[in-house]
Amino acid sequence: MRFLTDYKRVEGLGSAHDGVHHWWVQRMTAIALLVLGPLFLFRFANALGGSYEAVRATYGNWWNAFIAAAFVITAMWHLVLGLQVVIEDYTGGAVRVALLILVQLLGWALGAAGVFAVATLAISA
Repeated sequence: MRFLTDYKRVEGLGSAHDGVHHWWVQRMTAIALLVLGPLFLFRFANALGGSYEAVRATYGNWWNAFIAAAFVITAMWHLVLGLQVVIEDYTGGAVRVALLILVQLLGWALGAAGVFAVATLAISA
């Protein structure tokens, strides 16, 4: 039998020894989205409804393309982290494993598709 104080038990960061990392990354992606969101949305709203050439011209600017790609990557990362927490909290067994794999694959696929779309617009301009 081990006699540990409450502080000593918490200090071990839980059974995975990685207790704060997931929480911290989720908060950092949320803060990054607070910055990237308006930057992306203002450019996107200006291009919305315009011709294809206008959209290509907007995202032909390297800064606009960089902001769009960073927004897509950060949003997908944040999405995967959030869904992972929900799945871990409310499912178990083989369903949990299958859903976690599906969410990871979906996040990677959507992120890659978004970055590919931005890169295509940026290069074609």
